[in-house]
Amino acid sequence: MALFPAFAGLSSGNSSNEKSSKGLDWLSNQSFSTDDALKLHRHATEKSELGTEASAEKSPSAVQNLIYKKEDEDDIKSKKRTKKEKKKKQKKHRKRSREPSDSSGCESDTVYPSDLLKQASDRCRQEEIDSAPGSFVWLDDLQSPTDRPFCIDRKADPANWEYKSLYRGDIARYKRKGSSALGLDPKTQGVSWAEPGPEKKRADRKPERYFSRSVRQQLSSAGRPARPGTPGPGRSPAAPPFIPVPPCAEEQGQDGVPQGSSAVNPLGVYDPSTSLWLQGKGLPEQEAPPGTAGDGGVTSQLAARVEDYNRRLRENPADTPTWLEFVRFQDELTSAPGPFAGAEGEAERRRRSLRTTLEKKVSILDRALESNPASVELKLARLQLCRELWEPAALLKEWKKLVFLHPNDARLWRRYLLFTQSQFSTFAMPKVNAVYGKCLTTLGSVRDGSMLSHPAQPGTEEAMLAIFLQQCHFLRQTGHSEKAIALFQAVLDFTFFKPDSVKELPTRQQVEFFEPFWDSGEPRVGEKGARGWKAWMHQQERGGWIIPNDPDDDDDDEEEDASEVKDKTWPKWRIWLDVEASRESNHWLPWRPDKTKGQSEEDCEDPDRQVLFDDIGPSMIRLSTPELRFQLVCSFLQFLGLPGDCCYGDPSWSILLDDLSLLEEGLETDRPLTSAHLQYAGVSPVGHMTTLRSTRKTTGLCKQGEEFVHHVLQQISPLCSAKEKSLLSLYWMQYEKLKVLRCVQSRNKKRIRSQGKRSKRLAKRLLKEAENRNSLALWREYAHLEWLLGNLEEARKVFDTALALGITRGLQDSTLCDLGLLYAQLEVEEARGATPCTSSAAVHVLTKLAEGGAYSPFTGQVLPVAILKARKSYEQAFQIATAGVDQSTASGLKGKSNRVVELAGCFALFQYLTVGIEASKKVYSQATERLEGSRTSSQGEAAAEASAWDPPSELESLALMQAALLQHHTSTAVYPLGRLRQTLTAALSRFPRNRRLWQLYLQVENKHHSAGRARRFFHGVTKSSQSIVSRLFAIFAEQKRKALVDAVQRADHYGEVFTTMPENGLSNRIRALFENAVASEHGVHCPLLWRMYLTFLVSEGNSERGRGIFYKALQEVPWAKGLYMDAVQLFPDRVQEFLDLMTEKELRLRVPMEEVDILLED
Repeated sequence: MALFPAFAGLSSGNSSNEKSSKGLDWLSNQSFSTDDALKLHRHATEKSELGTEASAEKSPSAVQNLIYKKEDEDDIKSKKRTKKEKKKKQKKHRKRSREPSDSSGCESDTVYPSDLLKQASDRCRQEEIDSAPGSFVWLDDLQSPTDRPFCIDRKADPANWEYKSLYRGDIARYKRKGSSALGLDPKTQGVSWAEPGPEKKRADRKPERYFSRSVRQQLSSAGRPARPGTPGPGRSPAAPPFIPVPPCAEEQGQDGVPQGSSAVNPLGVYDPSTSLWLQGKGLPEQEAPPGTAGDGGVTSQLAARVEDYNRRLRENPADTPTWLEFVRFQDELTSAPGPFAGAEGEAERRRRSLRTTLEKKVSILDRALESNPASVELKLARLQLCRELWEPAALLKEWKKLVFLHPNDARLWRRYLLFTQSQFSTFAMPKVNAVYGKCLTTLGSVRDGSMLSHPAQPGTEEAMLAIFLQQCHFLRQTGHSEKAIALFQAVLDFTFFKPDSVKELPTRQQVEFFEPFWDSGEPRVGEKGARGWKAWMHQQERGGWIIPNDPDDDDDDEEEDASEVKDKTWPKWRIWLDVEASRESNHWLPWRPDKTKGQSEEDCEDPDRQVLFDDIGPSMIRLSTPELRFQLVCSFLQFLGLPGDCCYGDPSWSILLDDLSLLEEGLETDRPLTSAHLQYAGVSPVGHMTTLRSTRKTTGLCKQGEEFVHHVLQQISPLCSAKEKSLLSLYWMQYEKLKVLRCVQSRNKKRIRSQGKRSKRLAKRLLKEAENRNSLALWREYAHLEWLLGNLEEARKVFDTALALGITRGLQDSTLCDLGLLYAQLEVEEARGATPCTSSAAVHVLTKLAEGGAYSPFTGQVLPVAILKARKSYEQAFQIATAGVDQSTASGLKGKSNRVVELAGCFALFQYLTVGIEASKKVYSQATERLEGSRTSSQGEAAAEASAWDPPSELESLALMQAALLQHHTSTAVYPLGRLRQTLTAALSRFPRNRRLWQLYLQVENKHHSAGRARRFFHGVTKSSQSIVSRLFAIFAEQKRKALVDAVQRADHYGEVFTTMPENGLSNRIRALFENAVASEHGVHCPLLWRMYLTFLVSEGNSERGRGIFYKALQEVPWAKGLYMDAVQLFPDRVQEFLDLMTEKELRLRVPMEEVDILLED
């Protein structure tokens, strides 16, 4: 074939030139075929004709119309798109519409063979690309058969040439050690061992922020600890001053041992595992330290913990604490980033709604109950979780079923009572009071043995007394103080004045005999002329007695003479608050008809003031031990407002806290040593219910209330033992001292004078009694009373008389030590500005106390020899007392422990006055160590099972005394404040319920602007403690700081300087503290916490949010009448709505709004 096909015929037909063309064969194309060319030309012509017909059917104008129509539809669908997006879309459509028009040949219909060849070459190239490496397909997957059932791999593999094999097992693999090469200068020359190849284009990724999932997972993962290696044979075993960096991986093996040559490893190229394999050995099994296995971070750790829980519960399904721990672990599992939390958006949704987590917890508890059907703890936890999932009716049904199955479990009954009185939808005061009565009746039957199916559990009688006290405080908080007082009267008569003929009967039968006495109209405990149930029954057996008709001229109806409305110009809501609080303080005693005046039950204007036996009969309890009987009396006195040893610091008693005295009253800056002797419980006494921030109008109770207290003490004291009788007299004296102190704080001289006369008259009368003449505790309280009134000389005479009376008892008597300690502390506070010296009245008192001889008043000088003898005596007595602590704790006696506390206080104060503060700290540390050792060795679980109303422990008293002494020293001398802070933080970490320690801590921290240290400490204590007291003081500290900041910003005088600077964010921080507190287990049912939160929000101007918090508080504490009164004061425009709520829930409403209108008209 010629090179030019058009002249192929000429060249073939001319045979004459055949010889001449033999030398030109290179010009001919032997591979060209005419038939193939014609076929290709015919195929291209047919394809072009088909394209022309298609373009004719669809003209360019039609295509353009379709484009415009499409654009109009897009404009209708998205009218808000920008012009830039529309332009891009138009360009896109035009480009698409241009492709068929270009191929249709609108400009020229000519098809050149070169174009056809180009298309064919493109098609072949595309086939080659499709058959490129990486696009291998199976023959069965081919849609059409092909002539080439193979693909070409154009990427060369040098291993095929080097190893003459395609099997990967025959190809050697190795790792390069280092990047150097022989024969090259490492400083100036190098070889790049990176394999050449096309670099993969990586998409531009945005940098991950700190809140992204991977970063949070990395931050929360535990790092690998760096531990120093074992010293070599030539190194000293002493620890180096730094952690050495291990050598590089190229120089040592995986196990950290440098590699060397051996018989199996002559070149030193095998790793340790290969060397051991060649020797026929295996790797030793070593457990990796925690946190070093794997690099999964939080995910691997959580998965490991889940696996551990599943294994433990599978092996021991009866392990109830592990089940509960696994349920609590679900919160951590859901909140942590990882596969258990899902995507980040899902985790955020789970934080907002806890339903998924709650359902998971309930399913776990259901599975636990299948293995432990009798576990009460699991059932309680399940009901607590189901409160957010079930309807109130279904939840109440489950609670009743659980109580029916376990009627002898007092702890379960307390949880059930808390549920019934905190469920707003089903709450009503009579219903809850009936549940209390049913609870006490059931537990009484269990205790008596009447319920044969369930035996009594240990501590049932103590639990019954606690539930009884909780019921009385519940009635007081709902406003039904008459029912609470009547319940106390009935139980006191039932306990102390029981006839001998009914003592052996079951409790319910004894109550049936008691009902006629209650309905007879006989005077009860606390009323004038009360003789008791026993005397009444004896007299009834003889025919009864006749009550003389002697009118009581002293009982005047003063409230009828004076108008209850003080100022008619006040708003109606303020008049209602004033009249309601006034009647609450005067009408808290039950009303009974006075037969001497011819009264009957119809004469009572307020029927709620009458208490029927049906209201109190089911709640009657029987106490058998003398300790519980005396505890009942002390609780009643504290209910009336008297100070006592009853402490409500236990977390379960947080529902009783409703008074700001817990935070605001107590320790004073000018008397840090002696102000701790005054008792404040934080529970509002009867007759003082009012709004949160209102001041008390009276220091004690009303006139009838004071007479009632006197009658109770006079009637109960003869029935107690000598020790209990002296304690009752002591509480009475402390109550008078407390009233005097409040009068002194009010700075009203007239009230101070009148109250001082009454209190001194009562103190002298008590000291004149035969059993109280030698009571050093009463002498101490009387002398302190005189000191508070400002009669220092008279107080010193009383102290000297008491010391001369009991000085012969020596340091072995704790009461004498307490008397001398208070006297010395008062003298130290009085000489606060003077320099401490050995010749002072306090040193004289402590010296005479140690000598034990005849006491003489202070004349102005103390001999040095006497000081040395006194120190020696203190040291000997202290050693003897601390040595006897172990024996006393082993025998269950607390007398020697208390003696150690008082003796340590005297010895420490003596060392402080004569040597210095460091000597006193040493005394306190020695006493603390001795008491701690005795407690841990002998008491054990007995200390943890202490009663909820036990007084502060000896260690707690020691910590308070040491902190008070350090506070006094820092305020009078130059001393590092860090030591006082360290003492307080150590004591509060151990005793987070002691409010006196918290008040001392706040006094120290509020002097400085830096609040970070205090905030961190509060956070740590609240996280580790369940007590609500620490949370209340954390909020109170921030509120005090905010008040100081507001005072700086609103200062009226120019140039006024304060010890702080403006600080932002305090309001948000206080609000966050409130939210965390009300979300806790014991804070959610604390009335004081909700009232403080409501008052704070309204004071900040957030009335709308405060109203929402009020309705939220009603869901948790619907029984607290004080909360409704606060709402009336803060939202006066909705007063009628709040009164309707009180009426609906049957709270005590003494003054309806209609009666206020009548009072305004009169």
